[in-house]
Formats: sequence, C-alpha cells, structure tokens
Amino acid sequence: MGRKTEITNLLANLPRLGAGLAYREPFRDELLQKQSEVDFVEIIGDHYLDAPPERMDELVLLGEHFTLIPHFTNLSLGSAEEIDPVYVEKITSLIKRLSPPWWSEHIGYTRAGGMTLGHPAPLPFTKESVDVMTRNIVTVRRAIATPLILENICSPLLWPGAELAEPAFISEVLTSGGCGLLLDVTNLLTHATNLGGSPEDFLAELPLDRVVQVHFSGGHETNGRLVESHAQPVSEAVWKLLDAVVARAPVRCICLERDDNFPPLPEVLWQVERARAIGRQHRRWN
Repeated sequence: MGRKTEITNLLANLPRLGAGLAYREPFRDELLQKQSEVDFVEIIGDHYLDAPPERMDELVLLGEHFTLIPHFTNLSLGSAEEIDPVYVEKITSLIKRLSPPWWSEHIGYTRAGGMTLGHPAPLPFTKESVDVMTRNIVTVRRAIATPLILENICSPLLWPGAELAEPAFISEVLTSGGCGLLLDVTNLLTHATNLGGSPEDFLAELPLDRVVQVHFSGGHETNGRLVESHAQPVSEAVWKLLDAVVARAPVRCICLERDDNFPPLPEVLWQVERARAIGRQHRRWN
C-alpha cells in the first residue's frame, strides 16, 4: 500500500460531524441552550493549557454538551529550531483528556529566534521547509496518536526563492507528514485574491482528497485588499467557494469562525445551518 493510499484510508474512517462553531466565550450561555443547532464545537486548545480552575470547568461543561475539536496555534511546526517538548507534553495531555476524533494546527511557524510572533507566519515554499515541517510533525505524531490535520494560512507576503507552488508545497507537507487538511476557504480566497491569483485555480491544485475539516468566516475589504477579520457576515464569494470545496472533497465537518463584532447568536447559527445544508446537498452527511 502506497503512502498516499494509506493516509487516504486513515482519513476515510474519521466520523462525519456536520456543521459547527468555533467556541467564543460571549456565546457560552446561549450556545448551551442551543446545542441541538450545533453539531460540534471547535475550541482553541491553547486556552486550556495551564488554565485556572474556572476555565477548566468551562471545558468540562462544553464537553458534556458537544463533541470538542481542539485547534492549536502555538506549536510552530515550521520552526527550524524544532518544537517545544514542554508544549507538546501539555497538548498531549489535553488531547488525551478530550479524546477527539482529530486535532489541528497550522502550516507555518509562530516562533523564530527565541521570539513568539503571535500569529502563524508563512514558510518559504522549499524542500527544506517541507523537511522541517515533516521532522516536527513526526515528533508530534509519536507523542499523539490522534490524527493531525493542518490548516492553510493567509499571509500578505511570499518568501523569495520558492521551489514549489504553494498548493504543491501544502501537498508535500501533508503527504510527508501523514496529515489531513483543514482547509480554510476564507484564507484561501483572501490569500489568492490579494496576491493577484485565482482562488479557483489555487483550489484546483490542492489535494482535496485530504480535506477533513473546513473553516469559513467573514471579512472585509480595505484599500482594495481583502482582510480575513472573522468579524463580518460571510460573503457570497466565500459561500460559493465553500460549496465548491464540499462538492469535490470528502469533508467531515464545516466550522464557522467569528472572533469579533459579535452579532446575536441566531444570526451565527443561521450561517451554521446554511453550511449544514451545503453538506447535505453534496451528501457529506444526512
């Protein structure tokens, strides 16, 4: 069995969760009352590392009502100085506690030269970067048996000296690391458009058979550039791209992200339901 076939078979056995929401504290009380309208909840795993008792009580409460998918932001899989073993130990403990069907991180890095960047930064699209990501992914997968999926990021810049096109780079990382893809369609749309490319062409070059989860969110335009702010209603362009992805990829779940300028929860849940209907239309779940 080839490496690609082995990974595809592994991902094919993951559960179909439906449509859910990235958890944000302002929604907590009302969300717990609307659990029938949300198929799962994604949490920022970093919020529950070294957390005070009240935050861990929140985690227990959420776990009693929803399937939880942890999403991490500070593992820095693209760091040449290797990953922090203490951080790996902490996320291993949290993942064991939650027992999720999978967990996620980003294709990029958040630490360099002993400094923390605060947001995933892009890697040069080179074989060396693939090797760095692979080495760190293998280290993490030795500690954590739960399947890992990786998210495409959005960046205003590209490093010079690329040896691979970005979709090919993503494919190489996923294959060599044995990971699925968390495809953020808003990131893809924003990134491709701002760089003068076509989101559809970018999508056509991605390994869509690896897509496990999809992120989508709203943004805005400033000075002729798109900004993926997670603070506005989802645009029709994002809905169109989401539909194209779900039509072509074996998506297991779709997750709405909203980080600021929070509307009433029913408005958010309407968008979750629209995403759920797209999944039903393309027979990704009942």
